[in-house]
Formats: sequence, C-alpha cells, structure tokens
Amino acid sequence: MQAAAIVAIFGLIILASLLVVPRRATVDGFFGGAATDGRAPGLWMLVLSQVTTWIFARSLMNSAILGYYYGIWGTLAYAAYYGSFLSGGFIVGRLRETGAGSVQDWLSARFGTTGTACYNLVIALRLLSEVFANLLVVGLIFAAALPEVALAREGAILVVACLGLAYSAWGGLSAALRTDVLQMVVFLGVFCAALIALILSPGFEIGAVLTAPGVAGAWNGQVLLLVALLQVFSYPAHDPVMMDRGFVADARTTRASFLHAFWISTLCIIGFGFFGIQAGLIGAEYEGELLGTWAAMFPPWLYVALLVSLLVSALSTLDSALASAARLVVEEWRLGTRNLGAGRVAMIVFMALGAVLTLWGNRTLFDAVAVSGTASMFLTPVLIVGLVMGRRIALWSYLVAFGAAMAGAAAYFGRAGAFWAAILPEGHKYEQLLIICAVVLIVGFGAVLAGARRAR
Repeated sequence: MQAAAIVAIFGLIILASLLVVPRRATVDGFFGGAATDGRAPGLWMLVLSQVTTWIFARSLMNSAILGYYYGIWGTLAYAAYYGSFLSGGFIVGRLRETGAGSVQDWLSARFGTTGTACYNLVIALRLLSEVFANLLVVGLIFAAALPEVALAREGAILVVACLGLAYSAWGGLSAALRTDVLQMVVFLGVFCAALIALILSPGFEIGAVLTAPGVAGAWNGQVLLLVALLQVFSYPAHDPVMMDRGFVADARTTRASFLHAFWISTLCIIGFGFFGIQAGLIGAEYEGELLGTWAAMFPPWLYVALLVSLLVSALSTLDSALASAARLVVEEWRLGTRNLGAGRVAMIVFMALGAVLTLWGNRTLFDAVAVSGTASMFLTPVLIVGLVMGRRIALWSYLVAFGAAMAGAAAYFGRAGAFWAAILPEGHKYEQLLIICAVVLIVGFGAVLAGARRAR
C-alpha cells in the first residue's frame, strides 16, 4: 500500500512537471532561462528555483544522517553549507560589478583558457556528482519501498533518469525554472506536514533535539562545522546551478533571491535533520540510509510523505543540473554550435554517465560533498585576493592553488589507500578532512599572495 502511494504520488508530480514546461523551446530560454516572450524570471520563481535545487535529495539525507550520528552539531554542520547563498550572492554581485557574465568570464580575462579549463573541470565533476547522487537516492527509496521487487532500485533509477531527461531536454533552463516552482510548492507542503507531525508526536521534545549529541557523539559534528566554514566561501562559486541563476535577472532581483533562498533552505535543512536526530534520541537502529529506521518509527502516511519529499527534491535537482551541463558544454567548452540539439546531446551524455555511476554500486553520499567542496577551495584565495582586493594574480599562483585543492580532494577520496594513509595523520575521516582543508587554504593563499600585484 505504501509503495503504491509513493509511486502514484510521484507519478502525478512527474506528469504535472511535464505539463508546466514551456510549449515552445527557444535557444535563449534553453541556455539563459528567458520566457518565450523574452522576460527574465521574477523574484519568487528565482527564489523557489534556488531553494529546490539546493535542498536536493542528497542534502536532505545527509542532514538527517549527520543528525542521527552527531546530533544537532551534525545537522548544523550541514546547514552551514547553506551560508553559500550569502557568499554566493556576494560573489555574483562583485562579478556583475566587473562586467562579467559568469565566473568563467572573470577567470578568462585574468588567466586565459588555462584558468577556465581548470574551473570547468571542477564544475563538470560537480554536475556529474549531482546527477549521480540524486539518482542514488531515488534508487535507495524504491529499494526500501519495494523490497520484494527484483531490480526495483535499478528500474527506478532508469525510469526517473529517462523522465527527468525528457522534460529537461525539451526546455532546458526555462523548463527547469518552471518545474522548480511546482516541485518546490509540493515539497514545502509535504515537508511541512511531516515536520508538524514529528513535532506533535509523543516523545518529541524540542529541547532534547536542540541539545542532542547523536549516537556517535558531538565531536565529529563540530569538526564538520569547521570544515563547512572553511569551504563556504568557495563552495557556491563551483556550483554552476547557483552561479547560472545569478545572471538571469537584474541585480536587485538576484540579490533579494539569494537572501530569501538562504533562510528558507537553511530552515528546511535543519528541519529535516530533526528526523535523524529524533531517530537517534529514541535509540532506533540505523537501517538503509535511515529509510528503514523511519519506516519503523513513523506512521505510514508520514513515512510516505518523507519519501515523496526526497523524490521531489531529487527530480528538481536533476533538471537543473542537466540545464547547467548543457550551458557548460555548449557555451563554455564550445563543443557544438549554440542550438537546442547540441544542448540536448550534452544533457543525454551527463545523464547517461550519472546513471552508469549510480548503477555501478557506489553509495557514498557525504563524501561527494566533501570531495567537490575541497576541490573548489582553490577559488577562495583567488576570489578574495583577485575579486575582492582587486589584485592581479600570476597564472603560476592560480595553478599552484588549483593543484593544492585537487591534491586535497584526491587525498580525502583516496584516504584508505596506502599512499595517502602514509601521509595523512591518524584520526577520524572528518578530522583528516579538516586538516586537508587547512593545508589547501594555507598553500593556496601563500601562492596567490606571492604572485599578486596591484592592478594597473
């Protein structure tokens, strides 16, 4: 019965998404988000799109899982990444003041094709991880909801990948913006109902949740909070979904959209973390990314609501990631002419690669955030010294900062291997991540400051 309800509700949401996409696709709408009459998106379309593409399924699951293990500190650590709306809005504002139309424009003017190539490599990996991670959550949900059905995980991944690709490839960014509004309204309705039910449920005490240490203790959550604070300045700059939305409307609308997106998404992430914290407080055993745990904890309708909210957030992020992938390939890499066909081919390639990675069996959720966040940290010294302080930076300095960040990402990803294990200090993986981030920033700032000079 639960499985049938989940499939039916999610099917209706997909159908509604297909109905709200633009009837006519244009090149400017596909790559730039403009409506068919040429108008830029309004404030609340931009806000809801920003929020729904950032509180995606992986983030909701990460918040709940970190809350389960590390209590309120784990949830706060993940919520700290949503300070990216503040730092991202600041970066977009500064870029627009210089006349740049994207991060790539600014980098190209200072570091040429080498600078943009390094950046585009990082964001390509970021987009691929977005597709992979959200399809992964879809697979986990349907495997939990349909345990008796053979290949339920694989079948769900392929079906959602094809349906998400269908409407994304039709309208590109304009379709993503329209469907984001629908999907965010549905998500907020379902999620708020679930959160109210949790708060009113017997045994829920807000004081206990806000002071919970988690089943593994608060320390690693506190360490993760420090990691998030180190990464939060560069993190939005390597997220093309956020950056693309920073240049589709006027400056005033854009600035307001980032501020509203910050408080709405932060509250949603903290609220979803409560479900994981409560599971830890009542002593529930961790099962299947918490999905099995919730099935035993909550009444059927609430369990269905949680899973539907995760599925909606996954769908909304997939279309935005594909739209950004099309812009990256066609407008930045210039692989093909700027037309609908080239953009759609790029979407198909990214969706196919993401699906293959998901079906391959990798199930790591937070590590994808940690690795991409670490790789983005070369941007922190470059943007602070170059964009904020207005200094010219030597290309060699930029490349040293980039190399340090990529080495840091490789170290965290390969920490179990003999090579990195011999270099990294002993300790929990999050303690190792904090040290890696500190070293990346020290090397990056050292190189950038050494190669910086006053702009003429």
